[in-house]
Amino acid sequence: MSDAGYGFGGGFALLVVLFILLIIIGATYCGYGY
Repeated sequence: MSDAGYGFGGGFALLVVLFILLIIIGATYCGYGY
């Protein structure tokens, strides 16, 4: 488990992606899409 893409950096990136997806889905669901 010593790949460059995984570990702390990969976990943080995954968290950010999930957070952004949550915001986008929430925004569209509530009706303030872009």
